[in-house]
Formats: sequence, C-alpha cells, structure tokens
Amino acid sequence: MSTQRVFVARLSGCSVFDPAGDRLGKVRDVVVIYRKADPPRVIGLVVEIPGRRNVFVSIGRVTSIATGQVITTGLINVRRFQQRGGEVRVMAELVGRKVFLADRTQAVIEDVAIERSRTGEWDVGQLFLRKPKTSASPFAKGPTTFASWSDVRESQDPGEAQSAEQLVATYSELKPADLANTLLDLPEDRLIEVAEELPDDRLADALEEMPEDDQMHILEQLGDERAADILDAMEPDDAADLLGQLPEARSEQLLELMEPEEAEDVRALLKYGPDTAGGLMTPEPIVLSADATVAEALALIRRHELHPALAAAVFVTLPPYETPTGRLLGTVHFQRMLRYPPHERLGAIIDDTLDPVPATSSAAEVARLLASYNLVSLPVIDQAHRLVGAVSVDDVLDYLLPDDWRTHDAEEVDAAPTTRTGGR
Repeated sequence: MSTQRVFVARLSGCSVFDPAGDRLGKVRDVVVIYRKADPPRVIGLVVEIPGRRNVFVSIGRVTSIATGQVITTGLINVRRFQQRGGEVRVMAELVGRKVFLADRTQAVIEDVAIERSRTGEWDVGQLFLRKPKTSASPFAKGPTTFASWSDVRESQDPGEAQSAEQLVATYSELKPADLANTLLDLPEDRLIEVAEELPDDRLADALEEMPEDDQMHILEQLGDERAADILDAMEPDDAADLLGQLPEARSEQLLELMEPEEAEDVRALLKYGPDTAGGLMTPEPIVLSADATVAEALALIRRHELHPALAAAVFVTLPPYETPTGRLLGTVHFQRMLRYPPHERLGAIIDDTLDPVPATSSAAEVARLLASYNLVSLPVIDQAHRLVGAVSVDDVLDYLLPDDWRTHDAEEVDAAPTTRTGGR
C-alpha cells in the first residue's frame, strides 16, 4: 500500500461527510502535536459544523481523505473546539512560519503535507517552502522548494512576529462571517498578527460579524491610525455601534483620525439612540431625482459593493441627493423597475403608499413594519421629512437577536471528557 499524501491548504474548506453521505461540515484546520525526533503527528481536524461552530474530530474517526472530501465514522462530539497545551494548528500556526534549510537558507512554510503511513497514522510529511526573492521588483516572488520535516530547522528570534502573509492568502475566499469565526479561533498572538496583515476592507468586514467585545479588543490592539482606517472601511452604522461602546473621549479621538466624510456620517448616527431607526440605519442608501431613469437606477443597483438589502429599492427625493436630502417623494422597488422600459422616469413609477419611519421610531416598530409589508428596507426621515437613511432587515435582526447569537451554540451537548484518540 502506497503512502497517501494530502496538502493541508487544499484540505481546508473540504466537506466532511458521514458514512451515509450526509454533510456534517467543512474542514477548517489540522491539529498536530510535536515529537522529539519524528515529524509532528496529526491528532485530528478542526471542522466547522452548522451554526459556525468549530469542533474537534479525532483523526481516528476519519476513514477516508479523498479529493475534495473527508469521510468520517459519523460519530462527532459537538462540543466547541478548544486548543490544548502542546497542540499546534497547521493553518493557523505552522503556515507562515520561518525555517532554515540544511544550507542555512531561510524559507517560509507556505503549505504542509500530511501523510498516512502503512500503519494508518497521519504525520507531517513534506513542506512547501518559499525562499527569499532574488529580484528587487515588488512583484517578484522568491523561488519555491519542497523539503521534509527532518530537513528543516525552525527558528524564530525572540520578539520576532511570525509571518502571517500566507495565512491571510488562504483566507481570501472566506465570507466575512466565516473569516470572523476563523479569526476568533486563533491563538491571541496569532489573531492580532493576522489582523495586522489583513487589508482594511477585509478586516472591517470581519469585525462587523463579531461580538462587540471582540471588536473593541482587536481595535485596541491595532493602534490609533490603523483603528481609524478600519472604522473608515466599516459600514457607518456598524462603526457607530462600535464607537458607541467606547468612552466618549476615546470615541472622539478616533473620529478625529477618520476621514472627514466618513466621520460625519458616523457622528450623525451617534446622535440617535441605539434602539431607534436612526441608530440602526445606514446613511448611504441609493438616492435619485424624479427625472432619473430606470436604466440609471438599475446601473446603481448593480454595484457589487452594495449591500443586497439596500439594492432592493431606490429613494426619490428633492435636491440635495445626499443625506440629509431634500423632501422624500417616495420609493421605487427593484421589481417594479423591471416592469418598465429603461427610459421610464422614476417619478412616474413611485410607490407613495409606503410610509417612511421617523428616525426616532423604536426598533420594535421598524421590525413590525418590515414584517407586516414583507419589506427588506425602509426609508428613515427626520422631522422635516428629509431622507436621512434606510434601515434594513439585517440591521433589525442584529438588534433583536441575543448579544451572543454569533457564538451561541445551536445545541448544548454535555459530553463526557474524552481522550484525544477517542474523540473530544
């Protein structure tokens, strides 16, 4: 029987199935333990199951690892994964680590192969390494090579941060909610290192999916300038929620460092209570004049960066067309636009039967209106009937759900303590 080899970066994200073919979740990482003379031994997988909960699956319960899928015995302990002393996560901790080759050349681990021996055990095998680049070009990359575990020596000077560049690259395809969940599962030092390496917009998206305590903790570790850049990249309502949790002096300090336009939007939201339409809304809905055409509206809706809930409708107002706008004339829903020719003026197809909500309306009232009329968003106005923003169903859900809904287990299981070889 030949040795089976699987590279962990390709394994990450693969579906995990039980013997009947039912999907249990997807692989997020591989857990290994170091040994004195031999390569690290694989003891299990970190698997994300429904509810975005990461659990441990002992390698002994894995019956097959094939292209794109992992088959298990179907017996999984659904207690949330907690890393124990001596355990090392390959994607979170080994990938990106600096090593020295036999010729003293330094390289960075970009991928790790795990190999199944003839006895059925899985160990770390070959490493895929990248050497320092030899060209001065900023676009050049260093040459790559393969090496066995025994051919390298780990070296990390005291205080030197482990490279997170490759790990960040492996997260590039993760959705914001999955990225947030993955980051929060990292060891503390690694979490901050990866957060520092992530682009502003990616980290902002991830922070928006995290509990407020975690948001504040990460933001505090990044330094004032970077924290302000992240707040600039966040949705104004999310940034306002986060700043609203900070002491007033600290909040004002970060607002001063933000871009003036972004800070202005956030300041406007901070004037409203967190449980009101004004506190929940985004100040950046799609606003057009009555003379604008269906074609122009559809072109704006197609923007990829626009939140789907905000793309469901455009709001027609008198000038100016940035919030706070002129008087709100009405709403034109996306489906209604599809029934008219591209040259049709929006003023002719306005739905004026839908009443906007005052910025002081309660979150409960907004939720009632959204549910009663099967809407995904509502226009929000001030006392002068000017459009100041739009509140969407996801904003209301974030408010109505429990504070710990992102981390709350869908099912609590009181499992007996188990060993690493028999489960978790």
